[in-house]
Amino acid sequence: MDSKEISQIVVRAADSKRAHDIVVLDMQKVSLMADYFVIADANSDRQVKAIADEVIDQVEAEDVNVYSVSGKNSGRWILIDLGDVVVHIFQKEVRDFYNLEKLWSDAPLVNIDSWVEV
Repeated sequence: MDSKEISQIVVRAADSKRAHDIVVLDMQKVSLMADYFVIADANSDRQVKAIADEVIDQVEAEDVNVYSVSGKNSGRWILIDLGDVVVHIFQKEVRDFYNLEKLWSDAPLVNIDSWVEV
């Protein structure tokens, strides 16, 4: 399974738990860190944790390795390292503060319209 397919699983899992403003950045030409960043937010630490749990469950069901999970205790910013895909799930105000989309503004956005239910 390639990194774009993994990103698609992540997006669908996050969307199923009602994550807000899901964005996928194509990092392939701007960073060696990962191929894709998936960024989403939620209104509470409980929802952030629920989204992270669903992402982990869905990728593990597809035999994708979860290398590490950081921030799960606080639920303000959970980072899930899937190797070539890095998932950031924030509480809204934390996402606004760190503004990863602006920090990585050189990374093109991936069109995910066909990945989520409208």
